[in-house]
This record gives sequence, C-alpha cells and structure tokens, in this order.
Amino acid sequence: MCPYRLVLEHVTSRWGVLVLIELLDRPYRFSELRRAIGRVSEKMLTQTLQTLERDGLVHRDAKPVIPPRVDYSLTELGREAAEQVRALAVWTKDRMDDVEKSRHAYDEARVSATRAPGTS
Repeated sequence: MCPYRLVLEHVTSRWGVLVLIELLDRPYRFSELRRAIGRVSEKMLTQTLQTLERDGLVHRDAKPVIPPRVDYSLTELGREAAEQVRALAVWTKDRMDDVEKSRHAYDEARVSATRAPGTS
C-alpha cells in the first residue's frame, strides 16, 4: 500500500475522524476523550491515538505526577488534517437531505426494475 494511502486510512478511519475533530477544540485526557467520543473501547482509542501519534498528528504529553496524567493534543500537522476532516464532516451534515433523497430515488428505481412487467 502506498504510504499516503495508509495515512489517509488512519485519518479517515471511524475513530480517527472523531479523535481529530474532538482534539480541534482542546487537549484531552484519555478518559475525557473517550467520553467525548462515546462508544469507543479503550483498546480502539489507544490504538487510534498511537497510530495518529506515530503519523505525527497527535502529541502525547505524559506528566510525571502521581497519579499519572497524560494529555493528548494535535500537532500543527494534526490540526491541518483535523480541519480538513471537520470540513468534510460539516459538508456531510449539511448535505444529508440531498443524500437521503438520492438514496430514496435509487432504492425506488431498484424496486421498480426488479418487478416483473405488468405487475404492481
């Protein structure tokens, strides 16, 4: 797989999108981020954060205190990617009515095409 396609996969993955968009607002601790995203397992969030950190999009700041404190934030590169992803998310939300109309028309055409001639 081409390297850029792998990064694209990381950025546009189910959890990657949500992590990037959420971190645009502010840095988060792991548990805060998990609550903000919702319905993501610890394992998947950990893997997503590690992948995005490896790609240079997320910064992990571990503070040597007791109890340990780890904050996650976007790097400049991550902020660029997150802004692009957020723009796509906003576009999707804004155009959802058009998508639903297209889906309905497509489904109706498929149903009509599968009916035998002369039946209702």
